Amino acid sequence: MAKDYYQTLGVERTATTDEIKRAYRKLALQFHPDKNRGNPDAEEQFKEIAEAYEVLSDAQKRQNYDRFGYEGVKGQFRGGGFNWEDFHHASEFEDIFGDFFGSLFGMGGGGRRRARGRDLRINLEITLEDVLFGKETELSLKRLENCETCGGTGARRGSNPQTCRRCRGQGQIRIAQGFFSITTTCDVCGGRGKVIQDPCPDCHGQGRRNEKVSIKVRIPRGVETGTQLRMLEEGEAGPPGGERGDLYIALAVKAHPRYERDGIDLHCEQEVSFTQAALGDELTVETPYGPYTFKMPAGTQPGHRFRITNHGVPRADSESAPRGTLYVHIRLVVPKKLTDRQKELLREFGAAGGDETPSQQKGFFEKFRESMGFDH
Repeated sequence: MAKDYYQTLGVERTATTDEIKRAYRKLALQFHPDKNRGNPDAEEQFKEIAEAYEVLSDAQKRQNYDRFGYEGVKGQFRGGGFNWEDFHHASEFEDIFGDFFGSLFGMGGGGRRRARGRDLRINLEITLEDVLFGKETELSLKRLENCETCGGTGARRGSNPQTCRRCRGQGQIRIAQGFFSITTTCDVCGGRGKVIQDPCPDCHGQGRRNEKVSIKVRIPRGVETGTQLRMLEEGEAGPPGGERGDLYIALAVKAHPRYERDGIDLHCEQEVSFTQAALGDELTVETPYGPYTFKMPAGTQPGHRFRITNHGVPRADSESAPRGTLYVHIRLVVPKKLTDRQKELLREFGAAGGDETPSQQKGFFEKFRESMGFDH
């Protein structure tokens, strides 16, 4: 008979991946064999549900199935038909149902899940220059490494760990609880599957020792405080046969004495004299990428800002995109000491109306009243 996987899961043909997953979880819990002991129909239904999920949760398989029906996917199963070795969602299966379903029918490879080394997390302070140009640095840290004396086995050199009799080397034991069969870590070997009779004198049978190591880290451009870098398999070594953990590096950018960051933009101040601001000048501003010269027009007011494009922070999500903008804020510097001649010139300037601010200048209506002879 032709198989209708959508009907098996009870979803529409337009169902999303999340909807398919929810339907699968609900039905798998309902028809799980441990919950339906002695009911071969439930076990067969459970297999049909898994087969439907295997196809509809895979974009390519689903596309082939929608176009050609079952004939479009049966060739992608081993031997032409679905079996438990074709089920590629073991980790997701365990996420949905818990570890006690992990070894059901030998799915996902049929082996025990080995212990993994601990992930490590360190804080790293970097400079704004590191953010702008990127950097490769070297970190020193302590972590558990495989013992060199015993090669990570935990057993004295010349001896070998023995297979655990309790779990028979699986590292896990199954305990029946009601309808369910729960898989748990072996209480004798601690999940290793091996028992050490003659432990290594250097690591005391642990197979690992604390060692100081150096690691090269590349700081990408455009990062910011709070960015977390993940270095795969740079955490602690796992127990014998287990994977190494990961290393997470939390970045914090130090404050810069000249530039203030706002996203991908930078801000800085440029001091100018009264003469420069009043008459205009050609300014050369120091930017993170070198000197930049531009024309400051006459009459520039304190606080005015100039934009220098592509002189800000690089974008972390794109190597080719232009950088942000550098905003240069003008700050007027008032001299603290003046010579007699400078004071005289400033008084002349003030007498000529140079000190008059916009608020002191007469408006149109005030000038009109004066010209018409009206009293104030």
